[in-house]
Amino acid sequence: QVQLVESGGGLVQAGGSLRLSCTTSRRTFSGYIMGWFRQAPGKEREFVAAVSWSGESTDYADSVKGRFTISRDNGENTVDLQMNSLKPEDTAVYYCARDSTYLRLGSPARADFGSWGQGTQVTVSS
Repeated sequence: QVQLVESGGGLVQAGGSLRLSCTTSRRTFSGYIMGWFRQAPGKEREFVAAVSWSGESTDYADSVKGRFTISRDNGENTVDLQMNSLKPEDTAVYYCARDSTYLRLGSPARADFGSWGQGTQVTVSS
């Protein structure tokens, strides 16, 4: 059973910043691509960012490029999403996700994310 626990959501004004964090056990973290997704009310869940299991490669949705940064700490079993210059359209529930394949090569965005956290709410006021 893979348990992913997100934290760091909240309410922020447009232009502000938030940092989300996701943690799990070492056994379920090491060697797996990790990602962040989001789902706004009335919309489908969408990809936000992903990082390779080594931390050397990252992918981002066009809508967040230049504003969000994904990173991982393989010693602490955490993956973070630093969100800057937030916009009202970034309002959503943000989910941490883990790839289903161990030591997958290639673009992190092409991972098959099969394990999900419960989500954390991010609200950006205008």
